[in-house]
Amino acid sequence: MMVGSETVVVIDFETTGRSPEQGARATEVAAVVVSNGAIVDRYQSLMNAGVPIPPFIETLTGISNRMIRQAPDAARVMIELADFIGEIPLVAHNASFDAKFLQAELQRIGRPQRSKMLCSMRLARRIYPNAPNHQLATLVRHARIAETGAYHRAMADAEMTAGLWLKMHAELESSFNLPSVPLALLEQIQRAPCNGLRACVEAYRRSSSMQ
Repeated sequence: MMVGSETVVVIDFETTGRSPEQGARATEVAAVVVSNGAIVDRYQSLMNAGVPIPPFIETLTGISNRMIRQAPDAARVMIELADFIGEIPLVAHNASFDAKFLQAELQRIGRPQRSKMLCSMRLARRIYPNAPNHQLATLVRHARIAETGAYHRAMADAEMTAGLWLKMHAELESSFNLPSVPLALLEQIQRAPCNGLRACVEAYRRSSSMQ
């Protein structure tokens, strides 16, 4: 089985703030389909939710209010995104952030979230415990992953998260002599204590051998 052979969609939102509960809305979304060790499809769009972008967010992301005024309506983008994702499992870096915005924006169009979401940051904390920190930019440098664009733009962040996802698969396969790294194991790893990676993998290996 190839590295990362199970299909996932890596997703990233840019937003006007930290939380939809505080009125923040999405300004851009990107999603990349990863299958058989490579990105095989992409979706990206700016989105106009009718909410102004604060100056510090504009500076951080490079997404301006003028760009958003010319962007498609948020509802249209979310319909396209939901159709693109389907029920494929999702991956995001700091998934708790992206999950909140995905759920909030889907609720606005009356679409349920059908896909579970895994967190590449939680996995990286267990696979790369010696990284200086576990922000995406730091991990890209630490794991020697190619930078594909400017950070805090949705497509570049999604592509680099996909690169990190595949690199972590390879690290696990190499370190533990695994023929593949199924999503079920990754779900267990991200719930394990940060120092419990080896114990988690060995427990999964034993349970798999008994099935």
